[in-house]
Amino acid sequence: MLPITDTNDLITLCQRLEQADFITVDTEFLRDNTYYPKLCLIQVADDEGAHAIDPLAEGLDLKPLLDLFANEKVLKVLHACRQDMEIFYLLMNDLPKPVFDTQVAAMVCGFGDSVGYETLVTKITKAQLDKSARYTDWSKRPLSDTQLNYALGDVTYLRTIYRRLSTELKATGREAWVDEEMAVLRDTNLYWIAPEDAWQRLKVRTNKPRFLGLLKELAAWRERQAQERDLPRNRVAKDETLFEIAAHPPRDEAALDRIRGIPKGFSRSRAGKSLLEALEAGMNIPDKELPHIERAKPRPATPPMADLLKVLLKIKSQQAKVAARMVASSQEIEAWAAEPETTDIKAMHGWRYEIFGADAVKLMEGDLGLTARNGDIDVVELVADDEDFDDEVAD
Repeated sequence: MLPITDTNDLITLCQRLEQADFITVDTEFLRDNTYYPKLCLIQVADDEGAHAIDPLAEGLDLKPLLDLFANEKVLKVLHACRQDMEIFYLLMNDLPKPVFDTQVAAMVCGFGDSVGYETLVTKITKAQLDKSARYTDWSKRPLSDTQLNYALGDVTYLRTIYRRLSTELKATGREAWVDEEMAVLRDTNLYWIAPEDAWQRLKVRTNKPRFLGLLKELAAWRERQAQERDLPRNRVAKDETLFEIAAHPPRDEAALDRIRGIPKGFSRSRAGKSLLEALEAGMNIPDKELPHIERAKPRPATPPMADLLKVLLKIKSQQAKVAARMVASSQEIEAWAAEPETTDIKAMHGWRYEIFGADAVKLMEGDLGLTARNGDIDVVELVADDEDFDDEVAD
């Protein structure tokens, strides 16, 4: 039950794990008071057993484990892995490969949208998880047996879940569907925000070029401060404070200290001086280089066609036993229904087109219809002759 805290023990474990076809992986971390996630525990398992590794242990070198994560001969199986991938990216400056996300696979196999690990454990293994340690402080040592039992449960049952989903994917020929989503999760841009791009995450209500230029520099300043000091962004400065400074840029230290949300005397600190430098940089951006937001044209109210397409999506997804969200989102459907000639959505390509896109086009062109029968909705092919149509519906 004791976590691995010694590098030699970790080397021995990794030498065994590298012989496995796949290993299951999970992490426990905290992020309440930091910019970066604080990794507190790593759990791994193969068919011989499950183990907890303590990254907070003094002197423990994680390199053997990170080398294993980079080993392309061993599949890494995780559930809802995006946050785990971010942690590993920060440790490795790369991402584990290859990776299999059981949440994505479960959506492809008809378990619904964003299905949770506990649900899969119950449905596939018939076991019940003890989640009493879910919200404990994982940074405190020693970890209790309750905490370790909870943590190891997140990789123990994952072995059975993976085998069940993998078998179903092979039987249905849908392995490539999951591979496509895994390629998206391996995009390193998901896990790092360049300070220069941080302003694009803000919900801006104006498109004034100078305001945007100042906001870009201020957001970059905040991002660097958060990264350097390992603090949440809003602990450095709230969004509203950045908006206020960009809208009414202070000309000196005294004016900066009068801004709401800026602590008294902040302007004389190193961070305050760097903020004023960021403001100056924003004021000196040449007019032709100022950022600009391309505002999307306001769309009319959701067209009735979008409602029909959503019904068709639900029907087709249920028939294919795949989560509707994997095929198309409501926003995509609405945009496509409003401007079908100029909007391209993922449902018009690959396997999504076969399941939904082809029939969606027919519906929009009047070659497909939806009809109610016996309390359910049927999809019918429409033909030019009314008599033939009646026969189609009668069948």
